[in-house]
Amino acid sequence: MRIFDPHIHMTSRTTDDYQRMAAAGVRAVVEPAFWLGQPRTSAGSFADYFDALVGWEPFRAAQFGIRHHATIALNPKEANDPRCREALALVPRYLDKDSVVAVGEVGYDAMTPEEDEVFAAQLAMAVEYELPALVHTPHRDKARGVDRTLAVVKESGIAMDHVVVDHLNEVTIGAVHDAGCWMGFSIYPDTKMSPDRMVQILRDHGTARILVNSAADWGRSDPLLTLRTGEAMLAAGFTDDDVDRVLWRNPVEFYGQSGRLDLTDILEKEATFEGSSILRGGS
Repeated sequence: MRIFDPHIHMTSRTTDDYQRMAAAGVRAVVEPAFWLGQPRTSAGSFADYFDALVGWEPFRAAQFGIRHHATIALNPKEANDPRCREALALVPRYLDKDSVVAVGEVGYDAMTPEEDEVFAAQLAMAVEYELPALVHTPHRDKARGVDRTLAVVKESGIAMDHVVVDHLNEVTIGAVHDAGCWMGFSIYPDTKMSPDRMVQILRDHGTARILVNSAADWGRSDPLLTLRTGEAMLAAGFTDDDVDRVLWRNPVEFYGQSGRLDLTDILEKEATFEGSSILRGGS
């Protein structure tokens, strides 16, 4: 099973996590910029963080054969803090980086006017830089937050299929599906989705335009829940091809729209392995 985790916060994880992920079949990740749990008090701290996302984390991941890409944005929660607003001016500098494959996380936390303004501004950046957008939906009043999200996305002029609306559930998937956006689901203990719930959503809605991620961060989370979801899919009767579509080909298709997704080394290794298996009479 090959796995591409399209939303995981490796800044919060240890090298042991990278090692476990590699052993479980995780070959690529996208790390979105997000709130680190401790309030930042100046734009300079964002610059240091963004530098780590495009420099240090790709290096760490590469030690375990994992390809690391990032998304960059001023996150919704800190959009409300005037001390952080200057960070918005830093974002374009990083959207030019080769390893940045989307603008994100953007969207809503508390659905304030400040979040409206920053959300719209960063969707405009996504249009300008011809990048996809990764949208965070609020943890509270999620249905209203998704409706408001879709209205802002439509108004921005970005192509709907260049947007993934993340942290969805059974209540919110319908509106996002009908709008033509990609649908993101975080498999996360207690507060989001479980593998079994995800399997039922895939039964009800199919595998197209769906991204499954672990969203693993500094909270109680598990970077192997993508693997557990794939195992649950197989146990429920989904095929290996279904699992590969959800856990690999879908994220490749979505982030590939950036024109910057570089999985060359991974694909070359796959081709070499498959070729040697054939020569050995393997399957």
